[in-house]
Amino acid sequence: MDWDHAYDFVVVGSGGGGMTAALTAHLHGLQALVIEKSAYFGGSTALSGGGVWVPNNHLMAEEGLDDSHEEGQRYLQNTVGERTTRQRQEAYLTYAPQMLTYLRDHSEAQFTITPGQPDYYPELPGGKLSGRSIEPLPFNSQRLRAWRHKVRPSNIKPPMGMGLTAYEAHEMYMLTRSLSAQFFGLNVFIANLLFMLTGGRRWTLGRGLVGRLLFSLLENEVPLWNNTAARQLIVEGGKVMGVIAEREGQPMRIQAHKAVLLAAGGFEHNQQMRERYLPHPTRAEWSAANPDNTGDAIRMGQAIGAALDLMDDAWWIPSGLPPDTPPIIMVGERSFPRQVIVNSAGERFINEATPYHQFGHVIYAENREGASTIPATMIFDRRYRNRYIFGQTVPLLTPRKFLESGYFRRAVSLKELAEQVGVEPGGLAETIRQFNCNAAEGKDPQFGRGESALDRYYGDPTNKPSPCLGPIDTPPFYAVALYPGDLGTKGGLLTDEWARVLRQDGAPISGLYACGNTSASVMGNSYPGAGATIGPAMTFGYISALHASGEVG
Repeated sequence: MDWDHAYDFVVVGSGGGGMTAALTAHLHGLQALVIEKSAYFGGSTALSGGGVWVPNNHLMAEEGLDDSHEEGQRYLQNTVGERTTRQRQEAYLTYAPQMLTYLRDHSEAQFTITPGQPDYYPELPGGKLSGRSIEPLPFNSQRLRAWRHKVRPSNIKPPMGMGLTAYEAHEMYMLTRSLSAQFFGLNVFIANLLFMLTGGRRWTLGRGLVGRLLFSLLENEVPLWNNTAARQLIVEGGKVMGVIAEREGQPMRIQAHKAVLLAAGGFEHNQQMRERYLPHPTRAEWSAANPDNTGDAIRMGQAIGAALDLMDDAWWIPSGLPPDTPPIIMVGERSFPRQVIVNSAGERFINEATPYHQFGHVIYAENREGASTIPATMIFDRRYRNRYIFGQTVPLLTPRKFLESGYFRRAVSLKELAEQVGVEPGGLAETIRQFNCNAAEGKDPQFGRGESALDRYYGDPTNKPSPCLGPIDTPPFYAVALYPGDLGTKGGLLTDEWARVLRQDGAPISGLYACGNTSASVMGNSYPGAGATIGPAMTFGYISALHASGEVG
């Protein structure tokens, strides 16, 4: 066969998993190439919070936080269970800490613990109250020079365009409630100003991680091609030998002496695939993931006999749909006092502060005629609106376009508000009456909101008697529709503990690996902690490079 280009290790996709794999392969002596379909590098990682969930990581040891491989095992068994193989879970627990220390020692990808961030189920056996969720250190975009314009822009628009880490954003939720939070915010503003004085920007969250990985790849002269779409895997004698790609309208054959890694995200923006695999109703417009993720790599693997798994699940997150912007994901907003989320009958159906992935499962399970949860409706009062950030909307100031478009509904009475949004007024009135009585005592006997450390982490520590509960009693009242959005789909090509893609009979396809949302998640139907998407993507990208270079397996 005639080849247009030849490399050892060809990576399809440029998110955290693909970049980690390419860098690791290069540092282990392989000629690596990264090809990216879109004009931007970074994939969904660039749009994310950039967190990485890793039990027993070296940062925990440095901070004196207790953890172990065995506790990680226990926690995964109590969250993921038997939905994925013990071998894959063991590989994650073993190689994720190694991946972090390897990047620490060989790249610009440096991390810090997100203080106080608990696992999503910290009360389960093996759960931890802090230390497993880590995030990248801020990165100066100026270091990338012209390449900084090739990184996917973030959907997150913080106040004044400041770069905020996850920890900083969490602390600044309380700007209207605490002098210490205001002083903290001033320091963050100064930190951003110092970056601007260099001609750069303070990149944090997913862009901070992508910026650091991209800088490392450029320093090591690993070739990165954007506007290059993979179209088909080339197979000879049962082995993947390379990939047919299209670059600037021209087809080319790229040989992969060792392997091809598919790391091109899921199928979240392919409406046809969503309709086929995901629960209904489902819309690509509800997804906060990379808009260029249309399932290409999954279909390429499927075309040569790869097995699929978890195709009916996604990394769910309740999302609002403001006008003229991507979906706004709701994380901390659901833990604050003075709000509830109801179905069309006006009834609560969940602990509003429950982990967002679980929220998605429940919103589909509870959706029924006469009590629709899609969309669900979040109800809050003036004190909530005046005190807390909502999405990317600062307290006190509600943009006019939000009200004019109907994204925000506002009324002087709950009855009027219910009629505006199609919620049963009598049901809502009774729900609010019961909720207010219990909230005044700091209790939620119906769903236990505020009992988990995770609920309280995102709550308002200045609110008494509970950081998560408070009566909804101060007009005007507001309503926002919430949809089962997602951070990406979590089903894809079935892989083994070495990230090798498997056939229907369980045998590996020689020369083919997958990671990230192109592969079926090692986390099964669960979401153990913040960063349990990017963490496995980077870890199994790292493992694939080690395996292809003969270092493991």
